[in-house]
Amino acid sequence: MNQQQKSKLGGRRAFMKNGTLILSAAAAAPATLLAADKPADKPADKPADKPADKPAGVRVALVTDLHYADKPPGGSRHYRKTLGKLDEAAKQFEQEQPQMLVELGDLIDAADSVETESRYLQTINRPFSAICKDRHYVLGNHCVDTLKKEEFLGAVEQPKSYYSFDRGGFHFIVLDSCFRSDGQPYQRKNFKWTDANIPAAELEWLAADLKSNDKPTIVFAHQRLDVSNHHGVKNNAAVRQMFEDSGNVLAVFQGHSHRNELKEIGGIHYCTLVAMVEGGEQATNAYTLLDVQPDSTLKITGFRKQNSYLWEPQA
Repeated sequence: MNQQQKSKLGGRRAFMKNGTLILSAAAAAPATLLAADKPADKPADKPADKPADKPAGVRVALVTDLHYADKPPGGSRHYRKTLGKLDEAAKQFEQEQPQMLVELGDLIDAADSVETESRYLQTINRPFSAICKDRHYVLGNHCVDTLKKEEFLGAVEQPKSYYSFDRGGFHFIVLDSCFRSDGQPYQRKNFKWTDANIPAAELEWLAADLKSNDKPTIVFAHQRLDVSNHHGVKNNAAVRQMFEDSGNVLAVFQGHSHRNELKEIGGIHYCTLVAMVEGGEQATNAYTLLDVQPDSTLKITGFRKQNSYLWEPQA
């Protein structure tokens, strides 16, 4: 874009330029990315008082929709190229040193047999798991097209498909929307990809988790929680209301529709990331670095096709 476009996001004054959201000159300069990089406010012999639970911040590597498969391209999806694209992302992440790694679903593409899909998963998870010890896998519909959830989770050594955890003074939630409207989990080609739902038991768990938490919160999902079309979770309005009622959710990061998109609903950012599988060249790659800063500023650094954003907390 040759002309800056002014926008409002969560009470922040910002500009969009060349696909990147940047603060205006009138806004305060962004804080340093990690607490360890911030100079001391007082001399070493007189340290500033700070609560023991003050957020320290955390750096997160994000990828989505790798769709790895050993098969020819399908339209714009180049399944075999994912390995090379992931290698590029891994080298960048090695320089950036994230504390954790999250993939937002569809790590593999569908296969005709359990054996073939298991082989796809083993092949792509080998380099993926080498990037970072602290890893989190969001289930996508292709992850469990043929496999059962327990088979996928067992292969990547993750006990649950939905759960929460704390890092750096922040709360993180991983959701699983791979359920049919009748509550049955996706598996063995028993579903339509447009029928994505968060079932009653998971909603009950989510309500209790949000109620018990007082930390700033970030949510990871695959199917989208901000749209009512085929890419959206059918009961996402109820989920969004829970987020808004909690008063702690800063942002939701999601995949599934393969393109850059950003919405703000109820003061919460819903950020859809670009799929790694799209396109046959390295220039079409997409991966992301998320810096969650101690003051709840979120800096999203996008690589290749992924947009970048900067969101400051409301005054």
